[in-house]
Amino acid sequence: MNRSITAVLGAATVLSLALTGCSSGDDGAGADGKTTLTLAGWSLATTPEFKLLADGFHQKNPDVTVELKEYDPKNYDTQMIADLAAGKAPDIYVQKTLKNFYTYQSGKQLLDVSDVAAGLKSANGLSSYQVDGKTFAVPYRGDSWVIYYNKALFDQAKVKYPDGSWTWDDYAAAGKQLTTGLKTAGSKALGIYEHVWQSTLQGFALAQTPGADLASGNFGYLKPYYTRALDLQKAGAQVGLGDATTNNLTYQAQFGKQQAAMMTMGTWYIATLLSQQKSGDADTFEWGIAPAPQADKSTTGTAATPVTFADPTGLGINPKIDKGEIDAAKAFLSYAAGPDAAKALAAIGITPANTDAAADTIFAVKGVPTDAVAKFAFTKHDTKPENPVGKYTAPLQNILNDLHTAVLSGSKDIDAAIAEAQDRAKNEVLNK
Repeated sequence: MNRSITAVLGAATVLSLALTGCSSGDDGAGADGKTTLTLAGWSLATTPEFKLLADGFHQKNPDVTVELKEYDPKNYDTQMIADLAAGKAPDIYVQKTLKNFYTYQSGKQLLDVSDVAAGLKSANGLSSYQVDGKTFAVPYRGDSWVIYYNKALFDQAKVKYPDGSWTWDDYAAAGKQLTTGLKTAGSKALGIYEHVWQSTLQGFALAQTPGADLASGNFGYLKPYYTRALDLQKAGAQVGLGDATTNNLTYQAQFGKQQAAMMTMGTWYIATLLSQQKSGDADTFEWGIAPAPQADKSTTGTAATPVTFADPTGLGINPKIDKGEIDAAKAFLSYAAGPDAAKALAAIGITPANTDAAADTIFAVKGVPTDAVAKFAFTKHDTKPENPVGKYTAPLQNILNDLHTAVLSGSKDIDAAIAEAQDRAKNEVLNK
């Protein structure tokens, strides 16, 4: 651990003493030695992680209060970029996706927190925030995409549960079998729900295809994934993109209200599903998780490491923070990415970046599946980023979102859409 901020990033019990020694309010601490930090968050009424981190840090460091500033989740980055430009952004703000990390870092909107990173023993995704040997954010969440499945609907359709051996072809076949079996049993549920996001297909394609490179502008690796999705839509085994968009379907309701027997989604949904089953917003049923389907058999089975994807969720510091608050802000980052916060996050079903500290905790939560396949899916995977950090990532992903909509809506065939996306990538992004 780097000891340049010894009192702050060392034992939490000495943080308040260090901050008491800070001088004036102009430097961030009040005359009474107390400090207030501001932290960005979104959907605070339904997303408990931000208050959990703020309260947990305050309990360990009573001289520091962390106040939350709420943003619109759909427009988080747009609003944050505007607030940073206007000097109104909070002291600490979330890196919601890797897609925009390059924009923040290259725009000098993130403080160097390499000293915090040096003290972290285990934090999945830390390397994603490193540029030229320096670290500009630390991950506190480390989600990965898995299969969620409804055991009752599988039983009703007489289909075996996913066991970690599935390829995408196995997943598609099971989806069709589930749809047929459920219809025969008198249920209107479909075998699969695939949400409208481009990541449901493109994230897996990029992660699982050897040699796939977003920045290359060559997108042929997407074709098998879209071919399979179109076939499932045509077979009626999953809702079409047009219907899902027109009807404003949510993945929470489709799975939580038992409209689909299975879906792929990030591990963040564990906390949401538990909360919604408790509140009644989701039905009460037994569910499980399994490793994401794989491109081929080489990465299936519990003897192998399944390949999946997800971006880490990180925290960075606004460079315009009062100088006297920097140590406190770094201490908050150290706490949020550390083992105590990991256990607290896991206790409400959230996957922390420090999964080593949290595995036992999350499986002790009532309602979380504890079978061997679920534990394997949660703890063992090669999680690759959905948005590899780079200056071309955001504009290329925007082009690929257009491809996603065009193909699944049926307005373009796959080959034509890929060709158009490649031309746009070359002319609009890569040659600029």
